Amino acid sequence: MTLSGKKIVLGVSGSIAAYKAVVLLRELQQSGAEVKVVLTAAAARFVAPLTFETLSRYPVFQDLWADGTSWVEHVHLAEWADAFVVAPATANTLAKLAHGLCDDALSAVALSARCPVLVAPAMDLEMYRHLQTRRNLEALKAAGVTVVSPGNGYLASGLEGEGRLAEPAEIVEALRARLTTPLLRGKRVLISAGPTQEPIDPVRYIGNRSTGKMGIALAEAAARLGADTTLVLGPTHLAPRPGCGKLTVVRIETAEDMFREMTQRQAHADCIVMSAAVADFRPREALSHKIKKEAKASGLALDLVKTPDTLRHLGEHKPEGQLLVGFALETNDEEDNAKRKLYEKHLDLIVLNSLNDPQAGFGYDTNRVTLLHRSGEVERFALKPKTEVADDILAAAARYLRPGVSV
Repeated sequence: MTLSGKKIVLGVSGSIAAYKAVVLLRELQQSGAEVKVVLTAAAARFVAPLTFETLSRYPVFQDLWADGTSWVEHVHLAEWADAFVVAPATANTLAKLAHGLCDDALSAVALSARCPVLVAPAMDLEMYRHLQTRRNLEALKAAGVTVVSPGNGYLASGLEGEGRLAEPAEIVEALRARLTTPLLRGKRVLISAGPTQEPIDPVRYIGNRSTGKMGIALAEAAARLGADTTLVLGPTHLAPRPGCGKLTVVRIETAEDMFREMTQRQAHADCIVMSAAVADFRPREALSHKIKKEAKASGLALDLVKTPDTLRHLGEHKPEGQLLVGFALETNDEEDNAKRKLYEKHLDLIVLNSLNDPQAGFGYDTNRVTLLHRSGEVERFALKPKTEVADDILAAAARYLRPGVSV
């Protein structure tokens, strides 16, 4: 889910982490949201209101009594907002929100808000650990407020520990999760992603260009939609962002690893999405020592054998009621090849993407896909970010898992 068309009020309180609120504002806008900013007096000492006004293209609300400001501006902002995000939320601000105090612009908006509220605490280690801060956070959670836990690291005081403001991307992800209708709540979704690496010797392997971006986006989206999600992820430097929901990541390396993890978990899944780019062949034997170039002056011949066909095995052993989704990356006769794979491997749905499409496929943040259903239905989509492609794929899956659902 993008935040396209969503109206977000961003509340900023007086922490050195206020500078990160500028980055958060931009990330919210890049996700499609319209943002208005509310500052406490202390926050304005860290970041000038003009910065937020310039980037948001709206006046900043910071004083209930300022000339030219309606005394009911806090009510108007609260009615306008689809969500109210307080980041950073200091210990003082958390205490006000937990106890319903209302003595500045930010707390007035919070007390008027009827939309989802999300807070991201930021403070020094001992302040965060203090019993009263913990009580305040629990009180906010009990009132339905989403708390994005702070990170662990170096603090402005020079100490190290909990209290760092969560990264802006994590806060955006938590907001997406809060605003997403849980279409897959109660469902168990198993997803594979990334490449596999088939070792030749201790330093070389057979692999492919997959980064895992598409499968990671699918896992994040499934978790946001309420599913109990497991992601079996091949070798990649990427990882799902925190805050999207219940998501377990299992790291693997080889096609044999992928086969073992996916088949062992199959019986417990309502839906399986096999988006990983699994190697079709591996060396018959991986050497325990590095092959020296001089030892193979005339060249190197590898004896390759087939790897297990995980998707075919899942299709042949699919229990009744389970939804199985595969991927087809093609370069020619694309729909014909995808349809053949759909039927031969006993899939319910296959996602076709092409290496002939600019900005689609391995390594890109965008993709253009066609969904081919076993029923014969074909859905074609324009080029869009992989996060939105994931939403399209899971919307189709939800129609199978929850017949009659409107998505």
